[in-house]
Amino acid sequence: MKLYYVYILQCSDNLTYTGVTNNISRRFEEHQKGLNKNCFTFKRRPLKLIFHQEFNDIEQAIYFEKKIKKWSAKKKYALANGEFDLLQILSECRNATHSNYNPEN
Repeated sequence: MKLYYVYILQCSDNLTYTGVTNNISRRFEEHQKGLNKNCFTFKRRPLKLIFHQEFNDIEQAIYFEKKIKKWSAKKKYALANGEFDLLQILSECRNATHSNYNPEN
């Protein structure tokens, strides 16, 4: 069975990069060596692999990657650090114009 990985890299400037691959060690090495000068991570090396999640379905992996790419850096770091309570807090709606917003709760 083929496996796929969604991963988050921490860049030297503390920005994050999220990607998907079928070979996590090869892909990390490609980022670390800077094989693609046009890649987001090229000028942000050295890099640190801070999170990876294994999938056996590429569609699920791509869906998850697209989802977390939209997250804030705080949410990505909470996920990477296993801080699921913080992740929940950061995921709650805090926009007063949103229909779910209720500061009384």
